[in-house]
Parts: sequence; C-alpha cells; structure tokens
Amino acid sequence: YDYKLWKRGLIIDTMRGNFLKIDRHKYVRVAYHGFERISPTTRKHLYSRAFNKVVSFSESNFVNMDTLFQFVDAHLFALLINIRDKGDQNFLNCKTYKEIYRDIRESVDLCHRDGIIKDEVARNPEKYIVIDKGLFPMLRNYRIAGLKVFLLTNSYWEYTMQAMNYLYHEKHVDEETKKKNEWIDEFDVIIVGSCKPKYMLDPRLSLFRVNPVDGSLLNTDGLYEIKALEPNGADKFLSAGKVFQGGNWKHLQAMLEIEAGEEILYVGDHLYADVLRSKRTLGWRSAFIMPELEEELRVFSKNAPILSSISQLRRLRDELSIFSDSIKKEKNEDFSRKLKEIEEDDSLIKDKLRCLNNNYHNTFHPVWGAMFVAGYQDSRFAFFVQNYACLYTSKATNLGLSSAARAFRTMSEMLPHGKLIADCTTVYKENTSSNDETK
Repeated sequence: YDYKLWKRGLIIDTMRGNFLKIDRHKYVRVAYHGFERISPTTRKHLYSRAFNKVVSFSESNFVNMDTLFQFVDAHLFALLINIRDKGDQNFLNCKTYKEIYRDIRESVDLCHRDGIIKDEVARNPEKYIVIDKGLFPMLRNYRIAGLKVFLLTNSYWEYTMQAMNYLYHEKHVDEETKKKNEWIDEFDVIIVGSCKPKYMLDPRLSLFRVNPVDGSLLNTDGLYEIKALEPNGADKFLSAGKVFQGGNWKHLQAMLEIEAGEEILYVGDHLYADVLRSKRTLGWRSAFIMPELEEELRVFSKNAPILSSISQLRRLRDELSIFSDSIKKEKNEDFSRKLKEIEEDDSLIKDKLRCLNNNYHNTFHPVWGAMFVAGYQDSRFAFFVQNYACLYTSKATNLGLSSAARAFRTMSEMLPHGKLIADCTTVYKENTSSNDETK
C-alpha cells in the first residue's frame, strides 16, 4: 500500500474500474484504469459529452475521494482491477468492477465497526496521532474571549476518550489518568457517535447523555427537556453532563444558545460531511483542514517561473488569434500565406505549452498533478473548496494565530470581462460605431 499514489479530489468510476481527475466544468483531464493510464482517445470516448447525454459524475457508480481514508479503498480497488484484468484469479472473473468495489467498501466498513483499526490506534497513539502543542492553548484563548467551543465527531466515546487524552497530555498515560478526562473541561459541549452527515440532515435523531466514567448512555428528551428547564434551560441541561452521543444539529444549536447557523464556525477535514453539508444545509461557517496544503504551496512557490511562462504563452496564443481575425477582415494578397504562418506558429506554441504544463503538474504529483488545477482550469476539488469552505488551511491551530475577534473577509471576485479590464496590460478601446451589430 502506497498512499503517495493518490490525491484527494479524484473520482472513482466503480462501473468501469477507472480513476478520474476532472475540472470544474466536469471535463475529464486525467484517467486511469487500475494503475494503467487511459489514452486521450479512449478517455474522450468514455466521458466526453454527447448529444442529449452529459455525465454529471453524481450517478451511483461514481464515488468522490474526499477524505484521506478513501486512499485505502482506491489502492485496494486498483490492485484487484489489475488482478482481474490479468485473469490470474478465477473468483474475480465472475465479479463486475462495481461488485469488487462494493466488497472492498463493506470490508473496510467492517474494520471500522468492529474496532480493529481504532483499537490499534489506541494501543499505539504515538504512531498514528500527530500532537499539536497549539491545540489546547488555542481552545482556552477562545473560551477566555467568550466563545463557546464544541467537539463533534463520528467516533464513539471509547476511542474519543483515548485520542483526546493522548492529545491533552501529549503522551500515552495510564488508565487512572485517562479516567479523569481532564480534557473535557476545555469544551462547552462534546458530541460523539454523531453519524455525520445524517447529524446535519435528520432532525429526528435522538440525543443520549454519556457517562464519562464508564461510557454508559442515558436517554434525554433533547429539545423538549431544554425548553422545559427554561429560563437558562441550556445551562441547566449541560450542568448534568456535557458529553453526548448522537442527536442532531438542532440539539447542538440549542445547547450553544444560538439562533442562526452563521454563528457557528465548524472546522473539519471531510469535504462532504464536514464542509459541503454543513454549509449548504445549515448555513454554518466552515473551515476546511487540508494537511496537503503546505506541500502544495511549497511546490507552487518553487515552480512560479514555469507558471509564469505558461501564462505568457497562453496570452501569446490569444494575441495570435486576434491577429488572425484582423487578417481575415483585410483579405489582401498575402491573406493565405499569413494565416498559414499563424497556424504553424500556434501549433508550435501549443506543443510547447503542452510540454510545459505537463512538467508543471508533474512537480506536484507524477500521476495526478496539482490538487487545485486540472489542465488549465480549477479542478473539481478546487471548485468545491472555493464554493463551500469559508476558510481553508493546513491545520486547525493555524486559526489560533489570529485573535478571536479577527474578521476574515472574502477576496474581490470578478467575471472574466472584469479581470480583462483590470489587467494593466489590456488595451481597452470603446466601440464608438453606431452599428449595433456585434463585432
């Protein structure tokens, strides 16, 4: 297993056994079948738009690789695809690619459900969990500033307790120390076993109170209980214990005593369950955590000269197209010769651009290229980050570098015509012709 072979933001076509990287316009830029690259001709035949048929990539056979967990699924799937295609194992010959992927998903889900993965992490947390010394100082500063802090996780109490004790004490501690659960005091509300994204969709999910001593659960009446305890119903409700399992977003907002979703800044590393769903459905502010961002920025900065050359050559192609249009209008005796020269020059520039762009992408990843770019366009991954993440950064504690009162403002956005006019190299000539025909 080599996690370095994969990137977040890819799409798995489980019906064909293909792995895809698409741009924001849903055009497939890179495609692999298992570990074998698909030729441009085959790729376009499979995924290019046809009359009355546009692939949305939201169909049931497409799976989005939005989390680092899915690298395992992808690698297993690619290995089994290669084995099946070679015909080395008879038991795979009777299975479709979609059935193989379904079996992988069920097997990995079982590993998560039966605890075999998390039990290993709990035994050796130093091997799997990265300690960030800025985490709890940041949480304390937020609470001192009057902000409320909550923990919302799909993990159940047993694993959450193990992981949080390790992060809090910055070492593996004995059972007696774990039972104290001193880290709980750093939060206003703690919710485990939340079942995201259902937590943000189903208002009928029940809320249970967790006993931190033994992990046992007690029924609560949720919103009805909080309202019945008014005035100060939330404070009275939390005074009986602030660790819960399950529930839904309505319980959380009632316990935090907020009226609108925009009062919450939710920090998570799952593009769908954390960012897209919380923003689109509930209107929460979102901060997307991307550990890969630091490396992407490092490579981007190092290869800025290549990107500059690519931009210049693309601009040169635009200028050649404009020049070609002007010649077509003149139609003098050199008309044909000049157009042929322009076509030859454009072909040379196009070949140079293709080579430069491939080299640029290969510096990020030899297979999938830059995470935020597909070809010359924003990747699908970049499109969703830009549209649904209010903030994004490489680690949560980067937020602690700013004060709790800091306001983060959006950058100015422009349509292409606005960018063209704002470009200092653009020569803008107002059309003074009285002819209304578009020229």
